[in-house]
Amino acid sequence: MVGAVGAGFTAVPFVVSWQPSERAKALGAPVEVDIGKLEPGMRTVVEWRGKPVWVVRRTEEALAAMEKDKAQLRDASSTDSDQPPYATNDYRALKPEYLVLVGLCTHLGCSPTYVRAGEGGRFNLASDWIGFFCPCHGSKFDLAGRVYQGVPAPTNMEVPPYRYLSASVLEIGVDTGEAAA
Repeated sequence: MVGAVGAGFTAVPFVVSWQPSERAKALGAPVEVDIGKLEPGMRTVVEWRGKPVWVVRRTEEALAAMEKDKAQLRDASSTDSDQPPYATNDYRALKPEYLVLVGLCTHLGCSPTYVRAGEGGRFNLASDWIGFFCPCHGSKFDLAGRVYQGVPAPTNMEVPPYRYLSASVLEIGVDTGEAAA
């Protein structure tokens, strides 16, 4: 009997050590983002799994601009991209107005700069160009995170799994399994 109790006291801490720590659980936990106050053309950044995740509220002009550059994109239909199935559309999103992306360049992991309308000249780009520009090696991505041809980045930016909890709150890290609307 004493041996069984001793084995139990030894086995319990050993088995518990296999469980992930609270810190590890928190790093992989879903993140809620309040998008209710996000103005058109603005971006907010949150951290999920140790990576920056961008939520961009696209303007009507930005959505229209995405269509005109389509022929210059490497994977315009997003067939070779790291994304949930519901993001395999022209907007790479559940709702065209909101873009959710992991904010890392797919070349070497630098963090691209969000270039808004009128800021392109600052980066030696067309003054009316909008999208994401990686200053490390010059990769360019449109406002759906799709990579342009002729730049070092090999693939489109990653779209993490996410879902809408309400009209003004989204949750990053949980896949809805929904098809794109």
